[in-house]
Amino acid sequence: MGQASGEDGYPGVGRVLVIIPTYNEKENIGSIVGRVRAATPQVDVLIADDNSPDGTGAIADAMAAADDRIKVMHRPGKQGLGAAYLAGFAWADEHGYDAAVEMDADGSHAPEQLPLLLDALRGADAVIGSRWTRGGKVVNWPLHRLLLSRGGNLYTRTVLGMGVKDATGGYRAYRTDVLRKIEVETVASQGYSFQVELTWRTFRHGFRIVEVPITFAEREHGASKMSGSIVKEALWRVTVWGAQARRDALRRAFKPSDRWP
Repeated sequence: MGQASGEDGYPGVGRVLVIIPTYNEKENIGSIVGRVRAATPQVDVLIADDNSPDGTGAIADAMAAADDRIKVMHRPGKQGLGAAYLAGFAWADEHGYDAAVEMDADGSHAPEQLPLLLDALRGADAVIGSRWTRGGKVVNWPLHRLLLSRGGNLYTRTVLGMGVKDATGGYRAYRTDVLRKIEVETVASQGYSFQVELTWRTFRHGFRIVEVPITFAEREHGASKMSGSIVKEALWRVTVWGAQARRDALRRAFKPSDRWP
């Protein structure tokens, strides 16, 4: 495997690894990685392929053979987006990267906007490419998905008391020391709730989260992997985390030493 970026990392951030999980993305992976390399030539790319039956892994290997900034992680089977990112985060930490980026392979996260996230990371611990902050927008989504995402984020913001407007957004960048401190390897959530849990842990640890506006476009090829069960899991977990946070706050407010004898 080739060497990761050295002293020529992203200015003000350091060595950056863009993690792109794939499962049956042969129509998208070449274009998306090429765009990342063009937009941010200082970063490395890790394609985490879940043994795609359509041959995505072989395409990734061919790209890696031609460009030593492209790395490939072959995983034994379809284990979900969250598990792929966790494996990518561990790889980034093991190989000494200063920051790790989450990016979808389907074209919905524009690589041309990656410099916006990395520039913001210079003064932050985590950066979320936000659809719902001022200046952000979504292209080609049906009304029910717009309502689902906006409603889910409003519910999350209300229940957890975070100011983050797009806690479910999947285009984001973290400093690797932050991922280490929030013990990211213990995250068990998948789908939307995976992103919410990362945001929640980062917030609870007092790290600085910045949102930058992005334009999110519906996937260019293939089928969306979002399902009703993923949304239900997210809402359930948010409710549990909110209840736990309130319980902990009450315990702190009414310590035994503060009570009347």
